[in-house]
Parts: sequence; structure tokens; C-alpha cells
Amino acid sequence: MWFLGEVSEQRSITVLDALRPPMRSSSFDMRISGLGAFPPSGSPRVLWLGVTAGLQQLALAHEEVGSRLERWGFATETRPYSAHLTIARINSPLNASERGLLRDALETIDADAGSCRVEMLTVYRSRTSPKGAAYEPLLRVPLS
Repeated sequence: MWFLGEVSEQRSITVLDALRPPMRSSSFDMRISGLGAFPPSGSPRVLWLGVTAGLQQLALAHEEVGSRLERWGFATETRPYSAHLTIARINSPLNASERGLLRDALETIDADAGSCRVEMLTVYRSRTSPKGAAYEPLLRVPLS
């Protein structure tokens, strides 16, 4: 929902305190389906699954998180919110043949991960290593 980047240990305490109170946003049902890539033209860097139900409620929760963080110096995103679930990152540019294969796959694969009930938001710390990223949950914030 929101990537904060590098945050010092001291500042992370402030961020967690800002996010700790229950959200005003209500719990909701969300459906994850549809496969795509960012950027939409050129060599893709991210493969994602889309949000096809619950998008309005997710956008409201995103807006609330942004307003809680803005006063602590985190700038709000200037691009429109694009809810998605990143499933892969592509580290090296694809050649034309690979891009064609990927484009064909994106058009033919009927990706549907199903639905779930969203009742809380989780703040994660990520740590990268040569083995990949490891994620540690730091805080669970209930939706109202």
C-alpha cells in the first residue's frame, strides 16, 4: 500500500505511533485478479496482479495512511494510486523476443488469485540480502 524507503530506527518509532490507532476505513472484501506489467511500454520491471474488487475502500485506506504520514515528512504520491500486488521484479532488461513472449502471456493468462476479507493493515520491515528480501511484520492496524 505504501513504501516508505529507508527509515532510521528513531524515526520508525514515530511512524509506528502515527499508524497505530485503528483506521477510520472499514473492513472490506477484495478480489485479486488480472495480470500486468510496469511500465506498460518498453522493458517491464514489475509483474503484478490487479485489484478488481474493493478498490475504492483500498484507495480510502491508502489516503488515510498518507494523511497520517504526511505530517512526519513523507510526501504523498503525485501519481494516481494504482492498487496491485507485486509478484515479481525483473532485474535485467528483456530483449524484444522476451518482451513479445511476456506480452502474449499477459494477454492469454487468466490470473485470478481469489477474494479475501481485509480487516487490518500490516506494517512490514523489509531487509534485503543476496538471498532476496525478508519481511518482518512490525504492526497490525485494525480497520473499523
